[in-house]
Amino acid sequence: MQGLAEALKECGAIKFGDFTLASGKKSSFYVDIKKASTNPCLLKLIAHSISEVMNAYSIPADYIGCVALGGVPIAVAASLEINLPLLIIRKEAKEYGTKGQIVGDVLPGRRVLLVEDVTTTGGSVLRAIKILKDEGLVIQHVISVVDREEGAASNLADAHVDFIPLVRVTDLLK
Repeated sequence: MQGLAEALKECGAIKFGDFTLASGKKSSFYVDIKKASTNPCLLKLIAHSISEVMNAYSIPADYIGCVALGGVPIAVAASLEINLPLLIIRKEAKEYGTKGQIVGDVLPGRRVLLVEDVTTTGGSVLRAIKILKDEGLVIQHVISVVDREEGAASNLADAHVDFIPLVRVTDLLK
């Protein structure tokens, strides 16, 4: 998705310096996807790209799911574009109310397409997959806006989940 890669570069989503990633790894660059997910035009482009990938790969889904917080705008936009209900997976269960870790109406046996903003090792999305599977949901596909190409594809393959990045970091660093 060359057009998306160019749009991400143009909006300043790629930054250079010394960064610590969510995975704990150190990096000389950072993909600030919030630059894109807070821009209505880019967010629409991302949602449309997710819809195109779903059609191209014939991905069946009953829900669009994401991990809070970075994936939320992307999942909401995709949910609206594709007209599927939304599930949000909290990083931790609430200590009050229903104490749930999943926001949305869960029906066991249904299929969830997980969308992610940026993947490095895939750790966050793998935790979300376990939470969803524990609730009886089926997860076969993850679409990430940007894959940092640092193990997510391999780790998700090991979990028997197809991983489809819209953009690879090598496309952003060209």
